Amino acid sequence: MRLSVDPRDGGVRLVLPKRGSMREALRWAEAKRDWIENALDALPPTRSLTDGMAIDVAGETLTVTLVSGRGVKRDGDRLLVAGPEDMLASRLVRWLKREALTRLQAETDRFAALADITVTKVAVGDPRSRWGSCSARGDIRYSWRLILAPYAVLEATVAHEVAHRLHMDHSPAFHAAVIRLLGRDPAPERAWLRANGASLHWLGRDP
Repeated sequence: MRLSVDPRDGGVRLVLPKRGSMREALRWAEAKRDWIENALDALPPTRSLTDGMAIDVAGETLTVTLVSGRGVKRDGDRLLVAGPEDMLASRLVRWLKREALTRLQAETDRFAALADITVTKVAVGDPRSRWGSCSARGDIRYSWRLILAPYAVLEATVAHEVAHRLHMDHSPAFHAAVIRLLGRDPAPERAWLRANGASLHWLGRDP
């Protein structure tokens, strides 16, 4: 049996052997209650989207500021979010998704030109299990939360997905293509995501 806590959503997962007893497994998990509670306590803190908070956007730290009027726009190092306070979070997330798509589309176009390949469509979503995916027909889908990471991490993720248009695997040739497109080894960016990626999923989540 195996017990784990997913750092991306706090879900507790219990894996049984093929012919394992559910009753025995639940009894075993109950005995691990202290371990589960400690693992949950170690999860990244929830970060609600609020007026005055600092938020990293494409490697720049901006201060969210609630204002009157309409829309969301940048003003220097401030991110001005207009409207009633109870709409701040939803409006800010919509803006972040649009900003993510704009940046990811631009980087995808840049790397696709370098690779001399075609990407048929770029889209963003909010998956928990991956930062990007590339289909055989050339569609690439990214997590919008990459906009919250350092820009080098966003770049490396795009290079990774564009390289899949050359090699739909993780062969040595694929990794060589990533390095060639990016102009460097993406190991530091991969390490950053392993260490910090889970925390990006907790931004905007209700406590």
